[in-house]
Amino acid sequence: MVDTVSYRPKAGEIPTQPGVYRFRDANSRVLYVGKAKNLRARLSNYFAPLASLHERTRRMVLSASSVEWTVVGTEFEALQLEFTWIKEFDPPFNVQFRDDKSYPYLAITLGETVPRVLVTRNRTLKGARYFGPYTKVWAIRETVDLMLKAFPMRSCSDSTYKRAEQTGRPCLLGDIGKCAAPCVGRVTKEEHKSIALDFASFMAGNDSKYIGDVARKMKTAAVEQDYESAARYRDQLAALETALSKSTIVLGDDVDADVFGIAHDELAAAVQQFRVRGGRIRGVRSWVVDKELDLELAELVETVVHNAYEDEAAPPRLVVVPELPEDAPELELWLGTLRSDRGSAGKVVLRVAQRGDLAALAQTVSTNAKNALVLYKTRRSGDFVARSQALADIQQALGMSEAPL
Repeated sequence: MVDTVSYRPKAGEIPTQPGVYRFRDANSRVLYVGKAKNLRARLSNYFAPLASLHERTRRMVLSASSVEWTVVGTEFEALQLEFTWIKEFDPPFNVQFRDDKSYPYLAITLGETVPRVLVTRNRTLKGARYFGPYTKVWAIRETVDLMLKAFPMRSCSDSTYKRAEQTGRPCLLGDIGKCAAPCVGRVTKEEHKSIALDFASFMAGNDSKYIGDVARKMKTAAVEQDYESAARYRDQLAALETALSKSTIVLGDDVDADVFGIAHDELAAAVQQFRVRGGRIRGVRSWVVDKELDLELAELVETVVHNAYEDEAAPPRLVVVPELPEDAPELELWLGTLRSDRGSAGKVVLRVAQRGDLAALAQTVSTNAKNALVLYKTRRSGDFVARSQALADIQQALGMSEAPL
């Protein structure tokens, strides 16, 4: 085996500034995109003697026929450009995500004149606020049913709403108090939108504020002997407390955080993300990462965090990870910019949990990731056995001396 590849650039040709590099094959397809604080130092690792390289790194280097780089001004610019190019070129040797579940979310269509609450897997509804993801559809439907007792907003389809407008008769939810019935003018559209905004605020973690407000209104109504209103507030309070009892309290009620757990081997990594809002677990997401190159945990963290916020969700102020990447300050800046662009104020802090309730939660998330990796490896092993048997059957049927690759 030759010591290195023919396209290796001379060391003096590679700049020492921050930048982003791309390996291409003979057809100019981008195979791998990476970034570096010092391009010369990073790229020299790929052109070490081939026998010393990790198997997957060696395969990438041998598959490529050229390498090119772009110098940038700062490490933050390198991070941004790397993310952009990975999304644009989808290089086969970069981390590949397998999120094989389409998770259900609770959505409130605040962009509509008469907002609607619904359970959906569609993350592209214009002007909608999303909460979750949830692992079970029945759990989110149960939550919506409880919440409508406290925040009676529209949950019907467009056709049902239009029919109620035309006939002047509300649907069953309007009759049983689970909708304020803006369709027939029981409340104005502005009043209904205010109810929807309160629903969204409660789901975003401002639950203690609403429980306190409703409790005070109930007591005031009782003192004033307005027993009908007091009973209504009592029912709202019971609904809110029941809804909260179904989400686990893990941190202080002023804490919003995303907690990541990662378990990995040489082939794959399992990721768990717990979304904590107002101190309670509001959503759980899991996915698997296929690793083509040998990556350390810190490098995986950076890639996982980037993938987690590719959708329209704004990162919370606290992101907890199992290990800080080398360019943690640049990643924090990127997350803060993303948060600002998506309408939320405040910078984002990236940290490793060291002690207390946060560390206990991080350990729970990590345990879930380890269990998910074991399950994935078990299924992967089963797939390998099935493929091997199929190839052996083909070999026997065609009289081949060896099984086809």
